[in-house]
Amino acid sequence: MAAYLELSTKAKMPIFGLGTWQAPPGRVGEAVKCAIDLGYRHIDCAHLYGNEEEIGNAIQQKIKEGVVKREDLFIVSKLWCNDHERPRVKKACQTSVAHLKVDYLDLYLMHFPMGFKGGEDLTPKDENGMAIPSNTDFLDTWEAMEELVDCGLTKAIGISNFNHDQIERLLRKPNLKYKPVNLQIECHPYLTQEKLIPYCQSKGISVTAFWPFGAHTLNPGDPVLLEDPKVKEIAARHKKSTAQVLIRFHIQRNVAVIPKSDKPHRLEENFKVFDFELTKEEMETLLGLNKNWRDCLMPHCAQHKDYPFKADY
Repeated sequence: MAAYLELSTKAKMPIFGLGTWQAPPGRVGEAVKCAIDLGYRHIDCAHLYGNEEEIGNAIQQKIKEGVVKREDLFIVSKLWCNDHERPRVKKACQTSVAHLKVDYLDLYLMHFPMGFKGGEDLTPKDENGMAIPSNTDFLDTWEAMEELVDCGLTKAIGISNFNHDQIERLLRKPNLKYKPVNLQIECHPYLTQEKLIPYCQSKGISVTAFWPFGAHTLNPGDPVLLEDPKVKEIAARHKKSTAQVLIRFHIQRNVAVIPKSDKPHRLEENFKVFDFELTKEEMETLLGLNKNWRDCLMPHCAQHKDYPFKADY
């Protein structure tokens, strides 16, 4: 099992990375430094997360200490929805590059296909609490992202939270200069994405799974994936934690995975997933847990013309 996914650009993206969403300021820098010391080389970031400057300081410290070189790292960031207007795209990428204290990104993703009203407010809402859209089209935003590759701000571009129809529309775009190299989506055994993942892989688009441990917002009585009896049974058989099993599940589907933690012992445990293999039957058991439970629903965007989560896949 390769520890990398080869992108359509021939670049190698480590199949295992560090997620930084909701990594608390004041702790995320220490988590990044610890992760790099442990051998993590793929760091997933985003402007939305509000912690890129602290991550950049941590990366710089590890480069100065000689632990890693910039070219050893695979750094991802994302264009947020309020920056979809063409003149805002380059500035948004430059801001992330500056905050992360690097000269370029390895991958820059369109965080959602939905454009919001431009401005300082990350989630502009109307009087009903619904997102205020921009009149942008993600195909025009994509053209502006293609220019980021040409000017050297990022090595490659990709997408996140797009559905199958939206990806098809992008791939069929007249004069498409660069295909998306990666789709980042929520994925775990309660949301297995069994149509979208093979579709992307058939088109030469790699897939990254976020939230591999399942839902962050649970209602009373909802099952917790990390405590699912079938996952626990598989973990016990391999003398591994349920988290390690859930990470391994993605790796065996050739899907990159970016669990988040700011606890050193969890960062170390999460990384120890290359010394065991789930059987075909165990993989089928995990896929059989699917409930199509999506946690990242963005309900305040449900009326947006480009809302991605109403489609079958």
